Amino acid sequence: MHKYLLLLALLCGANAWANKGVAFVHGTGDHRSDAWDYWKSDMINSVRSGLPDSSRYVVVNCDFSKYMWTNEAAGCLAGQLSSFISSKGITQLTVITHSNGGNVMRWILSNPTWDSRYPNIISKVHKVIALAPSSLGTPLADAVINGNVFESSVGWLLGFKSDAVRQQQVSWMASYNAEWLLGTAGRPPLPKPFLNVVGTDVDSAIWDSDSYCGGYTENVGLEFTQNWLNSCSDGFLNCSSQRGAGTLWFNDKDRMAGREPLSHNQSRRKCFGLDTQLRNNL
Repeated sequence: MHKYLLLLALLCGANAWANKGVAFVHGTGDHRSDAWDYWKSDMINSVRSGLPDSSRYVVVNCDFSKYMWTNEAAGCLAGQLSSFISSKGITQLTVITHSNGGNVMRWILSNPTWDSRYPNIISKVHKVIALAPSSLGTPLADAVINGNVFESSVGWLLGFKSDAVRQQQVSWMASYNAEWLLGTAGRPPLPKPFLNVVGTDVDSAIWDSDSYCGGYTENVGLEFTQNWLNSCSDGFLNCSSQRGAGTLWFNDKDRMAGREPLSHNQSRRKCFGLDTQLRNNL
């Protein structure tokens, strides 16, 4: 009995003294100059305050308009995570991703021999919290690549016909998931927990103040694009895509204040207590 108590004490002590850090990994697009604006400072500052040392955080700024495996995408992410881990002595890293950022992070976790930096990153990752990840792609990417009429309405969201949008076509992601990426049905599991937060709907009623969180115009656009998606979607991704890899942490209405849904834009913002859930999970 005493041996088990000693082991428990040692494990608890190791966790208490771990150098915990958090990384914010944006989604589709070139965010080398506006990553803070992608998340907004109130979201970043609220979440990182849950760390024992709130200075141990990094806001990644890369070009995710490229394919996930490229130097501009996964290479840039690996470089910034490696520098952060080294400079801050991080031993337990939580990575918070949004949208296509989950795919780029999943590339690193799935392909440890691709880049010499990957194994050390994987060893330090404690978990990935994937906010609305596009793990199975989205029909909107197919529609944009095929030049459907609504392209001009969602160009701000998808970045038009970039490689990253092309990558997120449903059939393309099915191929990547079958051959290169771990964590989806029928594939080996990811080496570290990949926890999904799923957005299930979009509210954009002009009289509803909750529709303005994250930007009213953006939410109106996302409600429009729901016409190309399933009834359960966040305006950009079907719920099935968001749940496609790893495991479900929670669906928006189960934990958000007032049982509010999280549109694809709201799932990267300080809306309805999302920041509190993330902060407490650190």
